[in-house]
Amino acid sequence: MNNHTTDRITQAQFASLLISGRQLIDMRAPIEFSRGSFPSAVNLPLMTDDERARVGTCYAQHGEVAAIALGHELVSGKSKEARIALWVAATIRDPDSVLYCLRGGLRSQTAQSWLAEVDVKVPIIDGGYKALRRFLIDTFDTQLKHTQAVVLGGKTGSAKTSILVTSDDGSRLPCIDLEGLAHHRGSAFGRRIVPQPTQINFENQISLALLKLHHNEQKTIALEDESRLIGRCALPLNLQAKMRESPLVVVEATLLERVHHSWENYILSNYEEHLKETGSKDLAFIAFSESLRASLSNIRKRLGNPRFEQLSEVLEQALTAHDSGDPEPHKEWIEILLRDYYDPMYDYQLKSKQREVIYRGDFKGVREFLLDRTLRRA
Repeated sequence: MNNHTTDRITQAQFASLLISGRQLIDMRAPIEFSRGSFPSAVNLPLMTDDERARVGTCYAQHGEVAAIALGHELVSGKSKEARIALWVAATIRDPDSVLYCLRGGLRSQTAQSWLAEVDVKVPIIDGGYKALRRFLIDTFDTQLKHTQAVVLGGKTGSAKTSILVTSDDGSRLPCIDLEGLAHHRGSAFGRRIVPQPTQINFENQISLALLKLHHNEQKTIALEDESRLIGRCALPLNLQAKMRESPLVVVEATLLERVHHSWENYILSNYEEHLKETGSKDLAFIAFSESLRASLSNIRKRLGNPRFEQLSEVLEQALTAHDSGDPEPHKEWIEILLRDYYDPMYDYQLKSKQREVIYRGDFKGVREFLLDRTLRRA
């Protein structure tokens, strides 16, 4: 069922493995998987969390031999058959699947052996999760040092992400979509329905994105100007340093344009995400409304009570109108927030950072400049 005859994937093959998107069958317990894994990984554990905990306790008290014996006792009979069936099904979905556990040790070797007994040959990752994670960290650091970056800045609502990731002419801007990987739009109102990844998963996805760009011989990339945190996901320190030292391109848009873009993203798109998630207009609107209230409340201290109370009142009026079928009134509080809160904050940060601005322009001009700069220097 598998064209790969080798029983191990070595570090020399890690890059091609990750770039290919081959399915990675993660043998670790669910609690381990939940802390961090890789984009193409699926968790089909050898042991449940409880079984792993019992084996670990046995190992600490009675040693390795007793722990292995307990593991085979816990995963035997029908439970063993059920897990093998899941692994076989996964290899049918992707015949190029690869197994791994924490360090490429007993768990993945056991699964590999059991699969071989039913004539399914699946290689395991040499060194397991830890080796693959270490490879991504080290490779990202090395490749980042050999990457030229240009950072895209602009006031809130300037459609910066759209410049990076959308295209009407088929051109592909080489970039790492940090907000997309973080599942967050990057502001106090940027929370998405889809949960944010764990910090480890976020870092792994950034590393993989750069790995793929370098594989395509792309050494100049665009990045959106971000603060240290995107929601609760922190940018790697070396990436923060790279962005600080890189030239800045600023997209300029009118307040009216930025209000409309923010309205489309934070109101219309957010509501549609809630509707898709709940399948109920009533439940979606309740969740959507509470999300906006919570986001505004999160910046209450920075707004100050008078401005917070003003915006809260306008927001509630907009929600009432929206519930009756008219979302347009949201633009009033969005305009106030952009003009009186986000714009002064952006102007202050731009001046305090004293970064080199190499180009200013509108959406079309900035996109053309970035395409020329990144592709010409590739």
